[in-house]
Amino acid sequence: MSTGSGAASAPAPDPYDTKTALDAPARKNSMFSSLRIRNYRLFFLGQVVSNIGTWMQRIAQDWLVLSLTGSSAAVGITTALQFLPMLLFGLYGGVLVDRLRKRPTLMVTQSAMALTSIALAVLTLTGLVQVWHIYVAALALGLATVVDNPARQSFVSELVGPGQLQNAVSLNSANFQSARLVGPAVAGLLITGVGTGWAFLLNGLSFVAPLTGLMLMRTRELHPVERAPRGKGQLREGLRYVAGRPDLLWPIVLVGFMGTFAFNFPVYLSAFADDVFHGDAGVYSLFNTLMAVGSVSGALLAARRGTARLRLLITAAVAFGALEILAAASPELWMFALIMVPLGLVSMTVNVTTNTSLQMSTDPSVRGRVMALYMMVFLGGAPVGAPIVGWVTDTYGARVGFAAGGAIAMTAAAVIGLILARAGGLRLAVGWHRGHPVVRFVPRDHPKALAPAA
Repeated sequence: MSTGSGAASAPAPDPYDTKTALDAPARKNSMFSSLRIRNYRLFFLGQVVSNIGTWMQRIAQDWLVLSLTGSSAAVGITTALQFLPMLLFGLYGGVLVDRLRKRPTLMVTQSAMALTSIALAVLTLTGLVQVWHIYVAALALGLATVVDNPARQSFVSELVGPGQLQNAVSLNSANFQSARLVGPAVAGLLITGVGTGWAFLLNGLSFVAPLTGLMLMRTRELHPVERAPRGKGQLREGLRYVAGRPDLLWPIVLVGFMGTFAFNFPVYLSAFADDVFHGDAGVYSLFNTLMAVGSVSGALLAARRGTARLRLLITAAVAFGALEILAAASPELWMFALIMVPLGLVSMTVNVTTNTSLQMSTDPSVRGRVMALYMMVFLGGAPVGAPIVGWVTDTYGARVGFAAGGAIAMTAAAVIGLILARAGGLRLAVGWHRGHPVVRFVPRDHPKALAPAA
């Protein structure tokens, strides 16, 4: 069976149905139910260690570039180089992932990322590191990510099956953001105590944990998905599949805008730590740690909540933009730091809701390509956005850059929310309930302007 026919014949939710487009019913889950599955436990525990190392490297890399150059634009260039391969080759990575077995593929990509980090550690510890070395390392990590990201995303369904997919995706996000609580703090201590090179080295060694977990998995307990055979037109087929599904297309467009202009935290937070509040690497790590506190909360709430709702995605995206604007206007360091907690919560709500809704609504035969498109748009927007927001931040100040990113996120969420509502046969209704103004979506043929609120 060809990939194209598999995608076409699979029953898909009607994107114009109200419940599908905006308001799928929620289902309560046990918060940690997917951890009962042995293979997923191995995967989860390996990622705990590796994710801590990843966050250590992110902080160390950004601070090393800023220390060597004194330029937010240079930090933006580093971010751009790390995500440029996803922008250029992300869709081809998805085609490969749909053809390959996920577990051996991940063993190769994780090994490549480990070797890259160790090489950067050697250069830094020997005092030979230059900015162009960091640029090359960032580009190499980006090339591995082209295959690693969609493979990891789609491998989750093989680990847990469809019944636990929502819970496992949410716990993966909680895992990544929990590591964000530890990684930046450890990185701050290492940078100020012994230097950035040790953070790179520990990240390289941290990949031993996920590689061990992959080797210990029981293949007979996996939920195999039929791999796509080699054939022509598979990339176009994946794009046509998404284009014909508004419930997939518009959430991807939304996270594209947010990933390009609003999620450039390495640029924004390093500039606030250094230029606005005149702090050191510890202040930058504090901002990331506090944001992680909110992100972990958001991911755990998603694991408990059940089925993702696109209505929640739009609401969280609007709130995210508003919080960025509020943070940009904060006059004191403590106020800015406190806003990082709810900012992390709503940003994680956006990420988990988008990821889950895409995976649960996509036919398995094209899931790798759909997730690659999602990651390409979400992460691949950084090469376009990071240098732009870096230039804006250098030229007009960190406050203007951060506020502009928030304004773009709010505008994109509002416009796409209206598009999804129209696709779902809804209209915006404004009215009063118990003396208070209420704004909500109702079916287009609803007899009243506003139904009584529950």
